[in-house]
Amino acid sequence: MTDIANARFLIISTDGFEQSELFEPRDQLIAAGAKVDVASPERKPIQGMKHDEKGATITPDLTLDEVDGSRYDALIIPGGVANPDALRLNETAVNIVRDFFDAEKPVAAICHGPWMLIEADVVEDRRVTSWPSLRTDLENAGGIVEDEEVVVDGNLITSRKPGDIPAFIAAIRAAVAEAVPVPAA
Repeated sequence: MTDIANARFLIISTDGFEQSELFEPRDQLIAAGAKVDVASPERKPIQGMKHDEKGATITPDLTLDEVDGSRYDALIIPGGVANPDALRLNETAVNIVRDFFDAEKPVAAICHGPWMLIEADVVEDRRVTSWPSLRTDLENAGGIVEDEEVVVDGNLITSRKPGDIPAFIAAIRAAVAEAVPVPAA
């Protein structure tokens, strides 16, 4: 795998995130030596889901209002139906997505996470994938929808479902490893 030990990642999430889509990327990136922060509208614990059953909670490291995107190398948006559906109504969350795109930093969204990309108006003419129920929404937003485990289009990384997490993480690592300079010894 690629070296990302000097990278900083931001995950934006709220109640209803798909547990594996937040914890697996977070845990694997931390194990590789990266710094990973979770931001949410509030600092109170947020509820994960294992499909339609309650799963684990996580306490965010900071609120969305405290995010300084310049401190991060990439943005990750987990799915779960309720998570991105709530976040796309949060102007600060939508602006964070736009800011990462404007800075040409990697933005990775999985499952229902691409709803945030639609709301931020960043999918037009971009190759994307998602959970099947979002594909019409992505097409209506001008996206070019593909049914692949991971689709990389420039700084945009998308995946369909929890089963795609290994390919999703590999694509994130590769994108960030390209973008983050290795410090001099």
